[in-house]
Amino acid sequence: MDGYAGLKPYYGDIHNHCGLSYGRGTLDEALHNARLQLDFVSVTLHGHWDDMPRGDPRLDYLVDYHQRGFQRAGVAWNDYLRAMESANSEGQFLTFPSFEWHSMRYGDHCVYFRDIATPEIFHAAQLEELRERLRRHPHPSLVIPHHIGYKQGFRGIDWSSFSSELSPVVEIMSFHGASESTDAEPAYLHAMGPRDQRSTMQHGLAEGHVFGVIGSTDDHSAHPGNYGYGLAAVWAEDLSREAIWEAICRRRTYALTGDRIGLRFALNGAPMGAVLPYRYERNIEVAVDAASTIDTIDILHNNRVIHREAISPAIYDGSGPCKLRLELGWGERESLTDWEMELSVEGGELLGVEPHLRGKDIAMPDLEDDDSCVWSHLFVKKDGSLRLRTRSPRNATARSAAMQAVTLHIDGGLGAEIHARINGAQVALSLAELARGARSFYTGSFVAPAFVFHQAAPRQNCQRLVTLAHESDGTSRDWYYARVRQRNGQWAWSSPIWVDRAAL
Repeated sequence: MDGYAGLKPYYGDIHNHCGLSYGRGTLDEALHNARLQLDFVSVTLHGHWDDMPRGDPRLDYLVDYHQRGFQRAGVAWNDYLRAMESANSEGQFLTFPSFEWHSMRYGDHCVYFRDIATPEIFHAAQLEELRERLRRHPHPSLVIPHHIGYKQGFRGIDWSSFSSELSPVVEIMSFHGASESTDAEPAYLHAMGPRDQRSTMQHGLAEGHVFGVIGSTDDHSAHPGNYGYGLAAVWAEDLSREAIWEAICRRRTYALTGDRIGLRFALNGAPMGAVLPYRYERNIEVAVDAASTIDTIDILHNNRVIHREAISPAIYDGSGPCKLRLELGWGERESLTDWEMELSVEGGELLGVEPHLRGKDIAMPDLEDDDSCVWSHLFVKKDGSLRLRTRSPRNATARSAAMQAVTLHIDGGLGAEIHARINGAQVALSLAELARGARSFYTGSFVAPAFVFHQAAPRQNCQRLVTLAHESDGTSRDWYYARVRQRNGQWAWSSPIWVDRAAL
């Protein structure tokens, strides 16, 4: 895929919160958690909401809660900017300052700055007023819509006021759910309500708008990258602010639910986000390097699936590397369970570790709560061994996950063995045994916290190249995008590619 030459994928979360506005935890805790599993981050301060639902006594508590958060943010802004700049390390870990601008009419937007932010949070009443103030700012800035799927007028996007000028991408995945369409997974379950078709990504594309897509968590407990809430992936030349910013502006981005699914999507050699001149023949390529077994790969044209690749899983036979997941959690205890784990691979090599770590799951935290938001510490040693200290709550319901996890990338064949010590219990498992299926262990008697080593997934379950020849004599503009679903329920959505007669 020529369009990806010289580019690498990087993973971040550019919309999440801590106790500097309304949220939990300190900025230092948020940055600690971000470094565990992200390449770049923006910890976002709640900034302003001009059209709050005042006058309804039932919502007085909500108005007061947000106003207190905005006051905190205004006081913290300058110290926050200095701390974010100090935490930035080119080539290792990047930070971008941001604040969130709320609106019932236009939907919520996050305002980002590449290098130097404004000296104060903007209190604009209208979206165009906000844009105009950003145009006058001398350094690069963006304003990106989020949780777009809510009904317009109820903090969902107003596509009639959308402009790609400062909004090259929109956020389609967060803890609110996915807004690709009204039946996309995961669903909208927040108290703010259901999705409306006229607010979805697919509706915006059908209206003729050009935008890429990202995910982020919108976490409120100082845990950027909170697993399963959303991630942003970008194809960039290197890990620098300029390169990541350029990738976002060029829409070389894709949205994830949680797992780092590698996704390359190209049309006639061009990368995701491109707008191409008209050509009747379109050669499409989708390359996937997933974190777990792939379920389906879809290619969509003008919002309709034109190709679905369903993967039939193979059993790991020892040839080549495999991936397997270790999860820690469960139990019936109301309190947190502390975990101490050390792991190594005997007779093989631990090629890599992908963390899937969570923080506290709470949408509207107590502003006075000062409990620690640092739950996890992860160490990958030079000898190839792994150490993890973390904690997990019980699953809140039988359908909501709160486990901590890591995915292990191992090479060594069926004879390789995993040796682990988990909360004092010694475990030794061969890849031959894990090729047959998962093995679970309990820390005590019935309904005690437990852990599981999932079935080893061979490389062919996690990697796939799909090619498709498609033809269209569209009279104006066509768009294509790809989406991937893993068997564990994790998703990826590419930014679209457009074929436009006007681009001739």
